Amino acid sequence: MKIRSITCFCNPLDKDFESMLNRLATLANSCKEGFEKKGWEVQTLRLATIPFGQYTTAQNVIQKITNLESSAQALGFTYLSVGPARLSTLEDYGLITGILKATRNVFITGMLAHPQRGISMQAVKACARVITEAATITPDGFTNLRFCAMSHVQPFTPFFPAAYSYGTQFAFALAMEAADAAIDGFKDAKDISEGRNKMLSHMEDSADELSKIAKLNAREAGISFKGFDFSLAPFPEDWCSIGCALENLGIPQLGFMGTLTAAAILAEALDQGNWQHVGFNGLMLPVLEDSTLAARTSSEHFTIKDLLMVSAVCGTGLDTVPLPGDISTEEIEPLLMDIAALSLRLRKPLTARLMPVPGLKAGDMTAYNFEFFKNGKVMDYPAGKIGGALAQSDWVKIRKREANF
Repeated sequence: MKIRSITCFCNPLDKDFESMLNRLATLANSCKEGFEKKGWEVQTLRLATIPFGQYTTAQNVIQKITNLESSAQALGFTYLSVGPARLSTLEDYGLITGILKATRNVFITGMLAHPQRGISMQAVKACARVITEAATITPDGFTNLRFCAMSHVQPFTPFFPAAYSYGTQFAFALAMEAADAAIDGFKDAKDISEGRNKMLSHMEDSADELSKIAKLNAREAGISFKGFDFSLAPFPEDWCSIGCALENLGIPQLGFMGTLTAAAILAEALDQGNWQHVGFNGLMLPVLEDSTLAARTSSEHFTIKDLLMVSAVCGTGLDTVPLPGDISTEEIEPLLMDIAALSLRLRKPLTARLMPVPGLKAGDMTAYNFEFFKNGKVMDYPAGKIGGALAQSDWVKIRKREANF
């Protein structure tokens, strides 16, 4: 396992923001030093703010965010997340593409749904529009790595792009790269129980060690430590492939029957973890960030519908999914609706980070040159324009399913 990120959370409206930003940077670097002394690799330091619409206007948004990006980088933060466009201010969605164009290391999101009101069809349309617009910023469509649409994601989630802060509190949390813990845990395990226990034991021991360092630094800095997101995030090599971990449980291939059960087993194991939980703590299936998932895009049995199905039991949603370059905004909308509907019905966080690749069609191979990507084939996309009652609705109310037994 590695530490994917020490993610710090801040509020640019704080009257002492510059001083607090320096304190956060000092904290993050002190934690990093402490973790590395214990043999841990820390990949990145990241900074996340409250929703950008709370501290910018349409007139100053680019200047403020580019200035903040520069300040964050000068203090050692590799990436900056400026939080989501909110359902209460739909005009903010129209600013997202401009922010992405003006920055290089800024991540941003858009909310899709409200727990009580349901799916906002205006937000769905706006997020789909961002995805198609962002795909044209560079010839390879890579900018969509920095945008996701999301539903029911809580503040202080340390994984990007979904990370954002809330209120006046300054805080930090740890995002863990932990797919290899699932591989090691279930390797040679005689049954599911033994594999689960081995995986959790490794994670809990790691959390105990890291917590001592994190909490000591938190106390000294007067900054809140929110906890761990032990989502089974992969690295694009077989030794850290969540796809490999799932297949090692006994399914012949991802997409075959049994995939859902394997995913549910790993997710249920994470639920039992005895550590301070924050964020997803779920199963991540980022197609282009995982060697096995990327390879399975060559199979007709591994589809977007399979990814959506797995999201129902454990996942964080659809992530780094390569799509045909000529996909339309109207065709993306129903997938975002499905993500939001699952999230509302099951009351769980889900995201959609979709990557149309200009010039490519289903079955073509991507050609990214990025250390955290493994190239795969553009996935087929069965969708059309929404019509009927759905097309006439501003809000689609979907209540959480309540147990009646």
